[in-house]
Amino acid sequence: MNTDFEKKEKVLTHFDENGNARMVDVSEKDITMRQAIARGKIRVSEVVYRAIEEGRVAKGDVLTVATTAGVMGAKKTWELIPMCHILQLTGCSIQWEMNPEQLEIHCICTVRCQGKTGVEMEALTGVSTALLTVYDMCKALDKNMEIGQIYLAEKEGGKSGHFANPSREVEP
Repeated sequence: MNTDFEKKEKVLTHFDENGNARMVDVSEKDITMRQAIARGKIRVSEVVYRAIEEGRVAKGDVLTVATTAGVMGAKKTWELIPMCHILQLTGCSIQWEMNPEQLEIHCICTVRCQGKTGVEMEALTGVSTALLTVYDMCKALDKNMEIGQIYLAEKEGGKSGHFANPSREVEP
């Protein structure tokens, strides 16, 4: 469990001395291996779940398209989140876990880079984009899908080191 937050007061670095928003200058930071894992889920109806599982969605293979969208979203995070840095990602993967009992589809996005700043936002954007794509591809079947519980599960690298979300079980 990361207790750094409890030990010292955190300083928000996205503001200058006058309170103006800014992109943090990372030029003095060391290049280290960075990795982040984000998770989220979408709850669907039984009709949608079966259509995805059986490959019967009219727009195509939902999870393959959503995987591609998730990777694209991670790569374009800097275009969506104003203070994010442009990062050269070295890896991005999207995995899916099907939960038929709860009619849920869980998405896990893992992002890596060698850089001066972390990839947490890229992993979170990857999960969000992938899940939104599932919604988009299946909305003709049912618009009552619910996307939720998107969170940073784990991150490694940089000055702050390893973080595992203490309120969530991190999958291996």
